[in-house]
Amino acid sequence: MLIVGLFGLLTSTIFFGMVLAGAQRFRREGLREDARLSLQPEFLPAVTLFKPLHGHEVGLEVNLRTFFEQDYLEHAARAGAGEVVGEVSRVEILFCARDETDEGLRIARRVSADYPEITSRFVTSGEPWAANAKVCSLVEMAKVATHDVWVISDSDVRVTPDYLRRIVQPMADEKVGCATCLYRGVVLEGGFWSQLEAAGMTIEMSSGICADSLIEPVRFALGPTMVTRRERVEEIGGFESIAEYCADDFVLGNWIARKGHKVVVSGHAIDHMVLQGGFVDSLKHQVRWMKSTRFSRPKGHLGTSLTYGVPFGVMVWLAALMLGRPLLGWSVLAGSVLARCLQAWVVGKWVVGEKRIGATMVLFPLRDLLGPLIWLLSYASNRILWRGELYELGDEGRMRPVVEKQPVFRRSRLRVGPQMTRRDP
Repeated sequence: MLIVGLFGLLTSTIFFGMVLAGAQRFRREGLREDARLSLQPEFLPAVTLFKPLHGHEVGLEVNLRTFFEQDYLEHAARAGAGEVVGEVSRVEILFCARDETDEGLRIARRVSADYPEITSRFVTSGEPWAANAKVCSLVEMAKVATHDVWVISDSDVRVTPDYLRRIVQPMADEKVGCATCLYRGVVLEGGFWSQLEAAGMTIEMSSGICADSLIEPVRFALGPTMVTRRERVEEIGGFESIAEYCADDFVLGNWIARKGHKVVVSGHAIDHMVLQGGFVDSLKHQVRWMKSTRFSRPKGHLGTSLTYGVPFGVMVWLAALMLGRPLLGWSVLAGSVLARCLQAWVVGKWVVGEKRIGATMVLFPLRDLLGPLIWLLSYASNRILWRGELYELGDEGRMRPVVEKQPVFRRSRLRVGPQMTRRDP
């Protein structure tokens, strides 16, 4: 136990060092982006926003309003670019749900009515024709999109007024085929378990990307924000080509990168709402994410088991106590916890601009302790529950709906006696 624990501490410490180096790199890039915005004419192309919707979510109306309250049109007018392109505003927002009765679509109509200066369109996708219902919605929105720079974002995110101006800047470079950005976990409702999931969403995911950026170029996108061009999507076969994949965001960025285009992670970070309340719902949600990663990046997911510091610290602590070396055990345990607190501070402050940094520093070591359980559960089965529907994951993260078999009843004939009649069981 002592040897395994010390080995795990070694690997998690190496990972910790990579996170620190990657975080410094992200910080420098963020400062460069700020400088470019202030010193050079801004790149302000006409943009179409894609917003897939599915029913009512906590905070949905506020989330959507933040996308209408952008300062993009003001800056475009100031730069002489104009607020309107043809008969459509420079910022066009598309919404799509399965049918007109969808509550999310109703909320979007109500919100858009307060912002007549921005062109809004509403489409429906009908019943999904492929496993990924979100991508089915993207296909329908692509058919009516007016502009050629596309910003795709989830319904459970909130942004600041400068969001659009910042995330489109990488697209000024024609070599960039896709841009994405990191995010902070924000709890709207819920207690301890929601806060713990938010800490993991903020620090663990961002830490992995910081470390990964030192090894290889970015070759994926993150669903809360994906920026690309119409021609890049058409080049990979349209959204239809990724409609069978669970991690559609990863696949979109990865396939664009395979075509020889750069994928960039912006220094700008946004808020991602945590909607799961209790322990079970939160655990299911995190396991689903882990399963998606397991199929999209199997080798990287396997290596994740060596990045958790606190569990290995606990292992060394227990082994040291049993061997009669309590000072060693307590020292190692304290060091592993402090290292995760420092990781939370560095990534939270330098990379994603975490607003509740104190609480995140306290919670993240606990989330790190829970990490191996979630990782192990991701190997428990190939099935995920998404939007109330059951799917099975296959090669490279392709998913197919699971249709539960109904019991088959055979017609049975009973002998007819004085008190009996022929009937089916």
